Amino acid sequence: MAGRTELPSGLVTFVFTDIEGSTRLARMLGDDYGLVLGDHRSVMRTALSDFGGVELFTEGDSFFIAFHDPAMAVAACVEAQRQLSAFAWPGPDVAPRVRMGMHTGWARPVGGEYASVEVHRAARVAAAAHGGQILCSGATALALLTAGSDAPFAVTGRPETQEKLLDLGPHRLRGFDDDERIFQVLAPGLERDFPRPRTAAAPTDNLPVPLTDFVGRRAELTELTELVQRHRIVTVTGPGGAGKTRLALAVAGPLLPTYAEGVWTVDVAHSQQGLAPALAAALGVRTEPGRPVLETLLEHCAGRRMLLVLQTADTAPAACATLVRRLLARCPKVSVLVTSRVPLNVPGEVVWRIPPLAPADTFALLAERVAEACGGRHDDAGLEDVAALLEGSPLAVELAAARLRSLSPAQLAARLGDPLSALDPVEAEPGDRHESLRATLDWSYRTLSTPAASLLRRLAVFAGTVDLATVEWCGADALGALSELADKSLVEVVPGPRYRLSGQVRAYAARRLTAAGDERAVRDRHVAWALHTLESVMLDTDGQVRTTSLTEMTPYVPEWTTALRWAATKGSVRAGLRLALALDPWWREHGGASEGRDLLFRLYRRLDGVDVEPGVLGYAHLVHAGLSEDRSERTRFLDRAERIARAEENQALLVHSLAGHRTTLIEAGRHDEAEQLCREVIAQAERNGVAESALPAVIALAELLWRRDELNQAAELLGGARQAEANCPEHRGKRTVDWLLGMVALRRGDLVAGHDHLVVALRSRLRHGFRGSAADAVAAIAVRCAMGGDPATAAVLFGGAEAARGARRTEMFGRFWSAQQLSLRSALGDAAFDAAYADGVGLGFDRIVAMALAVEHPDLADGAARFAPTLQGS
Repeated sequence: MAGRTELPSGLVTFVFTDIEGSTRLARMLGDDYGLVLGDHRSVMRTALSDFGGVELFTEGDSFFIAFHDPAMAVAACVEAQRQLSAFAWPGPDVAPRVRMGMHTGWARPVGGEYASVEVHRAARVAAAAHGGQILCSGATALALLTAGSDAPFAVTGRPETQEKLLDLGPHRLRGFDDDERIFQVLAPGLERDFPRPRTAAAPTDNLPVPLTDFVGRRAELTELTELVQRHRIVTVTGPGGAGKTRLALAVAGPLLPTYAEGVWTVDVAHSQQGLAPALAAALGVRTEPGRPVLETLLEHCAGRRMLLVLQTADTAPAACATLVRRLLARCPKVSVLVTSRVPLNVPGEVVWRIPPLAPADTFALLAERVAEACGGRHDDAGLEDVAALLEGSPLAVELAAARLRSLSPAQLAARLGDPLSALDPVEAEPGDRHESLRATLDWSYRTLSTPAASLLRRLAVFAGTVDLATVEWCGADALGALSELADKSLVEVVPGPRYRLSGQVRAYAARRLTAAGDERAVRDRHVAWALHTLESVMLDTDGQVRTTSLTEMTPYVPEWTTALRWAATKGSVRAGLRLALALDPWWREHGGASEGRDLLFRLYRRLDGVDVEPGVLGYAHLVHAGLSEDRSERTRFLDRAERIARAEENQALLVHSLAGHRTTLIEAGRHDEAEQLCREVIAQAERNGVAESALPAVIALAELLWRRDELNQAAELLGGARQAEANCPEHRGKRTVDWLLGMVALRRGDLVAGHDHLVVALRSRLRHGFRGSAADAVAAIAVRCAMGGDPATAAVLFGGAEAARGARRTEMFGRFWSAQQLSLRSALGDAAFDAAYADGVGLGFDRIVAMALAVEHPDLADGAARFAPTLQGS
């Protein structure tokens, strides 16, 4: 630094500077931080070089300079701030904001350095500044005003053209017992408005400094803040680890200006001497001999406007309720924000249940915590899958981030079916309920009454949400126990109302169920409940079999699957076979073939000594054959079903088992043999009085006839199958006969008949939840649009149908769809076809179906030709 080289002696002005938030800046810039730091040093030295300062040392982002003249020190700092603001930094977010502070006092250098308390006072003044701010002590201000400096200084609250000093009042500097009056240097080009100096003062809060960033929950912050501002007592409830305390403190901090006497928090769980003494200690209220501390506390709070935050009030709910009632009654300006797993049930209490983190917030929090846990070296790939399985629990996110130090996201996601085993540390700190999922659930479980604990264990066997009738199925005393579980945030109440356990609570309760020795009885009862609901879905009130509807099955499938898994391992084999028969259409539609076959194999292994109706076992073999993609396995189980049918003289089962071989023949391209088999099966069914059982063979034969353009035969065959389909509950929801009649009409060029049949099939399939079959109908309507002169709509519908159908595309119609799309591509051109097809893929199936149903009917009255040229390409 140019200018004076010897150290000033006598009345010396010491200046300290550093970069505010340098650690954050270094983390953000990484290796580029060195460049910014070098530019900062260069700017500072250039600005200070002409003002006679002596640079004593530079360490990291800090400067320590001594000046003989306080006015030159101020001028140097002002010039430095101006040049820092004018410098061309890489971007506004990385421009260093430098804080500067100075103090003037008597000092003499010894051995090339100063050993004076005045140096420490100058450092404390600098520490009180904010980035972009210049502060000086009262001693420097006095020196400026009395030393006859050329630069005119005045103590003022209104900046003019030259440097001025703004009196910020007395402040207690850390490490000093006396107050120091601090001034802010004002000058053109410098910022004026800053928060209060960073000095020790009479505290207005005891809110803890967060160790990590608060992520997400913007809507919850706003909602809870508004409630606290409108109501005097608000209780945030929710399960352990849901983030109640963190959210409450995030709300309380910004509310500090609202409460003149501050915001104060007490963790009830850590109040060893009692709640009232703990709160008194936090407020700085001294106890009075011979007087209850609560009375002293109430007197202190009586006229003060303050917000009290009581954390984890569920650890002493009665004491908290008593304290809150007394405070609200005696202290009209006091408001209370409570975090608890249960409401306090005091007058005027607003209970606000904290929701789980939103999916986007869960991912953002997980990504940030993983970055911290892994030192910033991580890849976000796969984190979304993990986040989706954490159920919006902040505690689970924290534990998952720790696990991801040693596991990949895919490895962790594969193990989150049991979140306690996947996430909990092997050893948690004793007594800390937030160190593991098990610890936080233990804390709640210990507070349950015997009926509530029993109900929680019994609910563990249910896979999803349940209604009140199902809860009451669990026991006569279930209603009161359910209310207790809901109040203690172990059961979530969802619209309906319905009730559910989170995956974490379910895993914990299942462990408790096993430990209690009741698992077999409770799971057997769940199987009985599953069979009861199965009958309610499959049978009308008069006992007649209802139309198979995946839509009606949807709420029960997780429960039936759970019951079947138990039956396949330790439960009733007979019940398991019944459940497998019921789940067959769901597996076929939703791709559960592999699990279905595995569960059936497990049931077979437990058949020894079990009295099972042969017919039920035979139909189970048919289900197994239908789920198998391996032709030899399929044939083996069809043969088993056939043997049972012949032994039992069960003609319907025999027809089904014989017809099952058609699939293998068609897959092998042996269409003539498949046609012959279908005709023989149909004839045999008619001879034995079970014609309806041959409906699958009739449908397969009609498809084969359609394929080789025998349209009249196909139409005649299908016309005769209408009644059979109407009499078959497992088939009538799909309206396959109408679908095929529509396909026949399209091949004939009959738009009117084709449109009518296909719309009927589409509506029925959609209503009954057969999405893949509905996609086939949409594709057929796409062909109808192409024939009707609307190729653009046809291309869009094809895109939506193909996206929804996915792997369900069948060989029988695959060539037909491909030929129609090729014709559309030729008519529209590659670019237009691809754009329309992509639009269909992106619309979503619900909108595609709505578009298909909105296609205008080709009414003859509007002049449409009934028969267009026959479409080729099958």
